[in-house]
Amino acid sequence: MTSLAEQSCYTLIANPQEGDFPNDQDLKQMLEKGKVGDKKEAIKKLIHMVLGGERVGASLLMHVIRFAMPTKDHELKKLLLIFWEVVPKYTPDGKMMHEYILVCDAYRKDLQHPNEYIRGCTLRFLCKLKEPELLEPLMPTIRACLEHRHKYVRRNAVLAIFTIYRSHEILIPDAPELIASFLEQEQDMSCKRNAFMMLIQADQERALNYLSSCIDQVQSFGDILQLVIVELIYKVCHSNPSERSRFITCIYNLLQSSSPAVKYEAAGTLITLSGAPSAVKAAATCYIELIVKESDNNVKLIVLDRLVAMAETHDKVLQELVMDIMRVLSATDLEVRKKTLDLTLDLVSSRNIDDMVLVLKKEVIKTNEAVEQDDAVKYRQLLVKTLHQCSVRFPDVAPSIIPVLMEFLSDSSELAARDVLVFVREAVQRFESLRPVVLSKMIEVFPTIKKVRIFRAALWILGEYCSTSEEIQNVMTLIRQSLGEIPIVEDELRKAAGEEDSSEDATMQSGTVQRMVTADGTYVSQSAFTAVARSKKDASRPPLRGFLMAGDFFAGAALSTVLTKLAMRFPLVNPSTSRQNSFRAEAMLIMSSMLHLGKSGLADKPINDDDVDRIALCLNVLSEPSDLLLEVFNKLCRESLDKMLLVKSAEEKQKTITKKVVKVQADDPIRFGQLAPKNELGQTEDMFELTLSRPWVAPRRKTLLLLPAAS
Repeated sequence: MTSLAEQSCYTLIANPQEGDFPNDQDLKQMLEKGKVGDKKEAIKKLIHMVLGGERVGASLLMHVIRFAMPTKDHELKKLLLIFWEVVPKYTPDGKMMHEYILVCDAYRKDLQHPNEYIRGCTLRFLCKLKEPELLEPLMPTIRACLEHRHKYVRRNAVLAIFTIYRSHEILIPDAPELIASFLEQEQDMSCKRNAFMMLIQADQERALNYLSSCIDQVQSFGDILQLVIVELIYKVCHSNPSERSRFITCIYNLLQSSSPAVKYEAAGTLITLSGAPSAVKAAATCYIELIVKESDNNVKLIVLDRLVAMAETHDKVLQELVMDIMRVLSATDLEVRKKTLDLTLDLVSSRNIDDMVLVLKKEVIKTNEAVEQDDAVKYRQLLVKTLHQCSVRFPDVAPSIIPVLMEFLSDSSELAARDVLVFVREAVQRFESLRPVVLSKMIEVFPTIKKVRIFRAALWILGEYCSTSEEIQNVMTLIRQSLGEIPIVEDELRKAAGEEDSSEDATMQSGTVQRMVTADGTYVSQSAFTAVARSKKDASRPPLRGFLMAGDFFAGAALSTVLTKLAMRFPLVNPSTSRQNSFRAEAMLIMSSMLHLGKSGLADKPINDDDVDRIALCLNVLSEPSDLLLEVFNKLCRESLDKMLLVKSAEEKQKTITKKVVKVQADDPIRFGQLAPKNELGQTEDMFELTLSRPWVAPRRKTLLLLPAAS
């Protein structure tokens, strides 16, 4: 890695001054007689010449050594470091150029310079120098830099010794002993980190000895050194598993580090070193704390992926931490919340399902209070789905969930309300004991429903599962309240006539009239008072009539089906013939009224043929009832729903059972027969099987082959 100063220098040489490159004589004059700025420009030109493939003559190198090397300007010194790094150092016959003896002497002086920055930059330059002839005279000075007062010099001296030892061990054969003694005396964490890294690569046994001597003080080290210690323990314990007991306590202590990076690496190392429940629980707790305290959503997702991977192998241990994992729901990112809910749903058990449901219900209530926030509706939808799956897996908690969720049927968003209805439909079908609670709550919430799709689905549930005389009559009352006065056409015309009279009086007084063209090309007059009266009229309509007046007659077709089911079921629960006839007549009146409205032209859109056929079919069924039609409307519909739920449940169980299986392991033997050439038919032949199937033929030899005689 380069320092900021070196990066700025590279940026500087990347943009030389415009113009042609001068010849050698001009460069010599710039170096000899020019000012510091001219010398800098000359060095830049030389660097670009070398990078372009041109060779620099010996005389020009001597001018650089004589007139540029003695400078005290720091920027020029940095340029010279780059120049000596890229310039060729050997003659065409492969011998070292003699001028570099002077260069080494100059850098030996820089390594003794009183300015620590010049010393450090020179040491970093020596890390990139690969010629042993140039490095050998500098080794005593490099060793002396390990005792410099400034940490910047000592840190780079360790790096220089490390790179020289790795490339040319003969130049400093005692480097591990030297760095080990330096490590014991050093106090700066960055210097200790570089020294410890060198020992890990050069002499791992010495690094382990040092770690054993200060293993009780690891918590007081800086995070950069702690990360290297975790890396060393991971490598040692994987290569030698018997060392795990020696360092497992150190990893436990590093879980309490103040650095999130150290905690993350220590937790991952602990899981690989030990599969004990206490170790897994400690690592999972550390991950949870990181997720809760970290503000970056990307970090949260990465650590959550670690928890998901742990759940595949240590699900029994993580089941005890479900409530701690639920704390992650305090995050604001929707993806983090979704992954958290999926994880907790996989880990929930009968012991903690009640606590989990309690937390989820609180989260649902919070989303109701924060409707205006971003992703609140989607988060509410996730919560509803999670509660739905919890109630399917643990039916005992369903009675406490349904009343809370059914409050969202009147929500302005269809996402959560639709999921609630799917949940309620499945619960009322599977659990007969919940039907009275669900139906009573549905009848209570039904008048507040605002969306037509939710209205249709809720109406279907009421028509399908209301089985007592009181429940059926309550549903009919709700329908009449949602429709208003019937017949609908006559009531609308009467209201329109009364409002038109009042609006005409107001128009005569105000005189503000606007002429509008209708769909059939005729002209009508409309005033501001008329528009206000119409908007007030739309707002005051009951919900179902409002849907019909808006042209949504599919809701009317669904209502006809519900009325048919109720009218055919009502005689089974009420023996009174007069009430049966009255109920059926009322249902047929509602259907015929909707048909009349659809064809009257009062609605915004006319009724389509499909809805007409559906309503007419329901009228025919009520006028001529039969046992077959009774079975179709009141039995077969429910059986179809039951089959659909069974298939859905089987698919969900299959998803939970099916896990990611590696079909081919990394160490499986290779089937070389698959590499055999194809025959004429385009098929590969198994050469091994083919060899076995052929008769054995003895090879020809000069000696006789003695076989036993056949008996």
